[in-house]
Amino acid sequence: MKILQDISLKQYNTFGINSNAKYFAEINSEEDLRKALSLEEYPDKFIISGGSNMLITGPLDAFVLHINLKGISIVAENENNINLKVSAGENWHELVLWTLERNFGGLENMSLIPGNAGTAPIQNIGAYGVELKDNFVSCEAMNISTQKIETFSKADCNFGYRDSFFKNEGKGKYVITAITLKLTKKNHQINTSYGAIEDELGRNNITNPTLKDISNAVIAIRQRKLPDPKVLGNSGSFFKNPVISKDEFGIFSKAHPEAPFYKVSDDSYKIPAGWLIEQCGYKGKRFGDAGVHKNQALVLVNYNNATGKEILDLACKIITDVKKSFGISISPEVNIIK
Repeated sequence: MKILQDISLKQYNTFGINSNAKYFAEINSEEDLRKALSLEEYPDKFIISGGSNMLITGPLDAFVLHINLKGISIVAENENNINLKVSAGENWHELVLWTLERNFGGLENMSLIPGNAGTAPIQNIGAYGVELKDNFVSCEAMNISTQKIETFSKADCNFGYRDSFFKNEGKGKYVITAITLKLTKKNHQINTSYGAIEDELGRNNITNPTLKDISNAVIAIRQRKLPDPKVLGNSGSFFKNPVISKDEFGIFSKAHPEAPFYKVSDDSYKIPAGWLIEQCGYKGKRFGDAGVHKNQALVLVNYNNATGKEILDLACKIITDVKKSFGISISPEVNIIK
């Protein structure tokens, strides 16, 4: 493990924010991680993986550890299912493609989500009616204080909508090193009910879709809506879709009968944040080098040289205007690093 100084993090965050780390090291093994965490001369440590769900708003006066652990292995298998252990540094979309090549089902609706496997449980990533928790068995994480590996079950992770133990009580206390997922080998549960998947399949005259058909449909939809971070800096969906109570929904829908919504339960409804933002006139708007994507108002973008603070200022303005216009609070899905 080599410790570097004053390293730009531009290539390590999908927003492409050019912010420097005071110290930096590439972590390629659990031993590297254990050693780095134990270095008392660097008291402030910051963990970064795929850099896809974060907005850095200034220089990091810290020891930045880039998690680059690799490996996929089969840890359990029977006639119907297979359990895969995936190291934290594996790219999520490449993992999805790896499972599809072997006809393992469960991740296809989450195709093309940016980021790495290790950060997936933190956010409980999800897309098109499927969340990580639906296939999650457990994860291994190194305790930052003791440098010992601990195992967390699905219940331990306390998953919620884009939420988990690691974003709350466990925040800043653990580094996830691997996740274990349970996937189907046959009798796959094909999920086409959410969003525009059925329309995309119909456009291609597919009536009996395979896992790959679902993945291809999701990829096509996402590519139409979302910019490629390698071309235009972004972190995917910047905001969570707000969930409101039945009473709040009654008032909202009466005032805005045209608004799209998803029923979460008998007592709660999800309103697309992108629709709310678009109604406030932000879709496609640019403010210097910070802006809102032309095809998807949920996505904030860095056109070239925007600072993290400029992106954050735009986000705060959007949050204020949505609240003022609709009485609904929206909040960032990405982690704001101040």
